[in-house]
This record gives sequence, C-alpha cells and structure tokens, in this order.
Amino acid sequence: MATDLLSDILADLRADAVVTGRFTLSAPWAIRKPAVTGATFRTAAGSPFWITVAGEAPVRVEPGDFVLMPHGHEHVMASSMNEAPVPFDDLMADKGIRPRFDTPLEFAAGGGGATTELYTGIVMHRDRLRSPLFSVLPPLIHVRANDPAVAPWLVSTLQSFIEESMSCQPGWAVAASRLADVLFVQLLRAHLQSTANDPGWLRGLADPQIGRALALMHREPRTNWTVAGLAAASGMSRSRFSERFMDVVGDTPIGHLTAYRMYLASGELKRGRCTLIEIAEKVGYTSEKSFARAFHRWAGLPPRRYARDLDSADQLGASR
Repeated sequence: MATDLLSDILADLRADAVVTGRFTLSAPWAIRKPAVTGATFRTAAGSPFWITVAGEAPVRVEPGDFVLMPHGHEHVMASSMNEAPVPFDDLMADKGIRPRFDTPLEFAAGGGGATTELYTGIVMHRDRLRSPLFSVLPPLIHVRANDPAVAPWLVSTLQSFIEESMSCQPGWAVAASRLADVLFVQLLRAHLQSTANDPGWLRGLADPQIGRALALMHREPRTNWTVAGLAAASGMSRSRFSERFMDVVGDTPIGHLTAYRMYLASGELKRGRCTLIEIAEKVGYTSEKSFARAFHRWAGLPPRRYARDLDSADQLGASR
C-alpha cells in the first residue's frame, strides 16, 4: 500500500521541460545562481566544490555526488568558501552569452587551478503547486556517490540523462524530460532510504499501517475522515494509532489531513477554474465559510486574497 501511494503521488508529476548545461570551472571560482521556477540539480566530475542555499549549512560536493534543490532556491557554488561569488547573470553578460531554453549552455570560467566539470539542469514540473511532495522536500537534497542507497541504476540513469541532454540529437528534449522523470523517482528513493528515521509523511509511506491511513487521506481527501475511522482502517486502536501517527509523521492525523486539503486547495486557487464552494467541496468542506476559516489558518490569508496575490505575482513575473 505504501509503495502504491508513492506511485500515486508521483503519477501526476511530469517534467514539462528541461534546461541543461555544462560548466568548466577552474579554481578559484564562485557563482551565485538566482532562484528559478523549477527543480535544480547539480553533479560534477573532477575537483569537488561547495554549494550553499541560504539558511542551510554549506555542502561539499564530491565527484559523482548529486545535489537536487527541489524548490529552485537561489544558491552559491564555489571552489572555496573564501571566494566572493559573481552573480550568474553578470558572468553571462561579461561573456556575451544569452542562455536559451532550447540549447544546452556551455562555458568556461575561473582561474587556472583545479578544474570542476559541472553538469547542471533545471527541471520544470507541471502542476508542482498541486503536488504534496514538494511541500515536504527540503531546500537541498545531497545524495553521495558512496551512499549505500545509490544503486548502479541511479548512476546509469544520471549518465544517460547527461549524455542525452548535451547531445542535442533529434528528439533530445523529449528524451531528456522522460529521463528526468525517472531520475527524480530514483533520487527520491535514495533520499527516503537515507532519511528513513526522520519524521514526516514520506517516512509514513514505509509504515504499513500508517501508510494505509495516509493512502486513504490522500486518495479521498473529500471524505469526512475521523481519527477513529482511520485507526479502524489501519487495524489499530484509536489511541495507538494517534500515538504512532504522531511519532512517524510528526503531526496529528487530522492536522496532516487539513494541511493536505489546504495544499490541494491552493493549487485549485492558482488555476482559478473553480468557485470557492467548488474548491471547498473538492477538499471535504460542506460550506464556503468553514473552508475559508481553515484556509486562513493554514495560509495566513483568506482564499480570495491568496488567489489575488498569486495572480499579481504571476503578472509581475511575466512582465520581467
């Protein structure tokens, strides 16, 4: 059941497009990459390098390691933590390069020291705001080449992805997008194995009884679930189920259900195709008022204000 739930969660997650590149960087070097609307990955051969996402500890990336930034956060990459980073856009302007979405980006930069061959990519996913997966993924996932969770098929998929995305052979864009989907699943598996003891609903997928309750909530969010009903479906007593759920997921069953419903509602608000009462009913509320109160508690904004802010942000982004 848990594995099936993970498949359900990933079923609607498809790469719309992939932007790739290869940067030949010789020490000393440091680059500040701006935030992007996609999942960003990094892997390298040659000399190791450092990567830092704001608010997170710096990570040393060894050759063959894989770094995934699911939310596309701004980050700094450098041969040394002592180097002052150059904004990526300034670097491109100095080189007279205008990055294109339909062609891999290749350039060389830095000094005359040890060389890092950095392979990069941005994977754009459709309906990413509707996917509950992204709401629980950390800013940076570091999968080490020597991690036992890294199976040979992950390495071969990564190599195929790099070769396909850089070759520009006929059909390369579609092939790279399909490989990106497979690569994302394999990286997620490796991440789940390496963080198996960390609380969170992803950990709950591996628990047969908690996974059964999560599957029910995620597949039928509009159902009027109760703790007693979920406990019975999981084959546990109410008290044992509540205790186990909190221990594994880090939230109460109803707390998780509410957060998941609001996450789905936020995606519907972004799409702007349904009325508030229609959205409310889709996520298990019988009145617009009760839904609006729950959404306000979750988002800090009323649903209509939330939708207006999303629309304003989209218009601002389109004008840039």
